[in-house]
Amino acid sequence: MKTLKLIFTLTALVFLLQGCKVKYSFSGADIGDAKTFQVSTFVNNAPVVEPRLSFDFTLALQDILLNQTSLGITDTGGDLIYEGEITQYYIAPITATADNTAAENRLTMSVNVRFINTLEPEKDFEERFSFYFDFPGSSQPVGSQLDVALEAIFERITQDIFNKSLANW
Repeated sequence: MKTLKLIFTLTALVFLLQGCKVKYSFSGADIGDAKTFQVSTFVNNAPVVEPRLSFDFTLALQDILLNQTSLGITDTGGDLIYEGEITQYYIAPITATADNTAAENRLTMSVNVRFINTLEPEKDFEERFSFYFDFPGSSQPVGSQLDVALEAIFERITQDIFNKSLANW
């Protein structure tokens, strides 16, 4: 009798969930009826230009969408469109030593994002996302240290964009 009750409950639950209109992925993304997305190149409009920043950030945003949704990527005509520009990229001291030199520096990056949902325009938004990476004042973020810094910044900003556009957070 317990087995029959369990089977009935599970069957009812499956039918109930199939009837829901909102589609979710395993990451919790609400993609609705969207099938594709496009990410336009995020141009670097910051006063300080890091040559690869625009290309690498655009790829990082594409990667998170590919990895956390079932959406396909397209160059034009996407159901979900991400576009914008890098507005800030700078290094500033955050703590000083007794000798008036930087004990610690902070690399900060900000991105202005326009999200367009062609299927549900009420979900469109334009918002600024920003994050930073701290490093010792005695070094500069170049080479592998810059790679580590950008990876941390990209990971946070792209996850914030993902959450705002698809996770309904």
